Amino acid sequence: MGGRAMPGRRGTASSSSSPAARLHRPARSAGSRYRDGCMSELPFSPAAERNKEPIARALRHLLKANARVLEIGAGTGQHAIHFLSAMPGLSWQTSELPESLAQLAASLEREGGGRLPPPLALNVATGPWPQSRFDAVYTANTLHIMPFSLAPRLFEGASRVLDAGGRLLCYGPFMDNGIHSAPSNELFDRSLRARDSAMGVRDTCLLDELAGRFDFFRQGDLIMPANNRLLVYQHKDDQAALATDA
Repeated sequence: MGGRAMPGRRGTASSSSSPAARLHRPARSAGSRYRDGCMSELPFSPAAERNKEPIARALRHLLKANARVLEIGAGTGQHAIHFLSAMPGLSWQTSELPESLAQLAASLEREGGGRLPPPLALNVATGPWPQSRFDAVYTANTLHIMPFSLAPRLFEGASRVLDAGGRLLCYGPFMDNGIHSAPSNELFDRSLRARDSAMGVRDTCLLDELAGRFDFFRQGDLIMPANNRLLVYQHKDDQAALATDA
């Protein structure tokens, strides 16, 4: 989700461009109403402006020029608009929760120059996932906001829409074996859990385990500015899997 920097992680670019609890959060939780410390009605995210170019530079090496990408939790749409400008050959499909779709659609229409298709209504918990196929699924700053019980739904849904060998790209702060990569990430994690016990910085070990259940493996782990990372999960190629089994 782009566009959200929670209190407790000042001076970082931890967010991208989507409202905080956009992937099925309890009805009135604090996390579901804030983005960048402000009410989620804000159409602009300073954090997304900070991190959009570093992420774009990484994506240039991860996506083919004409890749089809589904973005989960597109929020303000700033990432989608910037990435398509930086990589005009991409086919980029945004998605958001139904109740946030109108705002995203307005942003894309106003700032996207007609280059982006209308956003899809998509809730990780309940769907509906699109019938189209994609080369990559991209999501930014969603995993530490959604309840961890929904993380399997993300991997499961991505596995259904990705072509063989496709990638799930997850941007945000992460820890490894319970150890944070920076003191600021630990403080951020504490602030999230104090706000809502279902939120928190996720452990790559647990994510890797989930990934394996849905035929993903972690292919890459890119260090990003402000103690963020871009995890690259590749879906196993069916033919390669058959060859291995043989």
